Amino acid sequence: MPGKASPTALLLGAGFSKWAAGLPLASELFDFGFEPFGPRDRRWLSVARDAKGVWDARHPGEPAEAFVGWALLQPAEVRKAVLWYIVHRLSRPWIWEEVHAGRRRRHVLNMDDGRKWQVPGTVVARDFLEPWLPDLTGVVTTNYDLLVEYALGMRGFHHGVDGERLAGRGAYPISQWRNPAALRGKTALAKVHGSISWSMGRRHPDGRAAIHGDALIVPPVHEKQPLSELRDPWALAGRILDDARRLVVFGFAFNPCDEAFLGHLRRHGRSIEEIVIMDCASRRDRAAGIWPEARVEEWNPPKPRAMERQVVVQRSS
Repeated sequence: MPGKASPTALLLGAGFSKWAAGLPLASELFDFGFEPFGPRDRRWLSVARDAKGVWDARHPGEPAEAFVGWALLQPAEVRKAVLWYIVHRLSRPWIWEEVHAGRRRRHVLNMDDGRKWQVPGTVVARDFLEPWLPDLTGVVTTNYDLLVEYALGMRGFHHGVDGERLAGRGAYPISQWRNPAALRGKTALAKVHGSISWSMGRRHPDGRAAIHGDALIVPPVHEKQPLSELRDPWALAGRILDDARRLVVFGFAFNPCDEAFLGHLRRHGRSIEEIVIMDCASRRDRAAGIWPEARVEEWNPPKPRAMERQVVVQRSS
């Protein structure tokens, strides 16, 4: 429910992707609930599962972030397998498998591929985002998934560079290599922890890095630190927040361990007058600690199927 016009920034966390598309939170990530595609996937899935089993036996009840932090200190095969698993798991709804020219093939859908609308979460995300678009200074997200990109399409967003060309073709089947994919939208999208569509030095129009296992992301560990390769998204996030007077937060937990990003919010949110938090749990105190001068309201998330533009329950300020 956007309400009165005001320069607005959206801050989306893992809870948004959980609500819209059923993507797992960190605590749900390592369920190993999918079938591998081929020998390489079987190997990586086996290594990641075995590593998690070793960790759980030694550290029962410890959070997933602690396991990831431990895995990153292990031999290369374990590190690679765990990082591949994380981005692959978050891509599963949009991985398309088909038989072409007598061969079984797979790919993560292009941002403009019409088949994305067959994934229910894409429609839910689009219906949520559309009413906010006229007033948006941009979207800031800590998520790696492509839910926002699928919802808006390549004509709906940019990463801070007008007409940025991506490393790959447009949507199948009408794309041609001589007509490369480009971002031409008005909505700024800052992915401060990276993306499954990014690899080192390249951005793609799909999630191929989730299959290859080389996505540029900040892994889900305690006390995340920004990567030098992500300076531009962090700078864009700062501009989005600086221009906003209202901030809508959906599914972002304000985890105290995420100190670097919380500090970024403090530095660049000084003009924010109103905070709207959409979450099933109260985050009022954590938000007030970052923006003490802002008015904070807490709303229940809308019902995904009906997408009602009304607050079901609005807690008193």
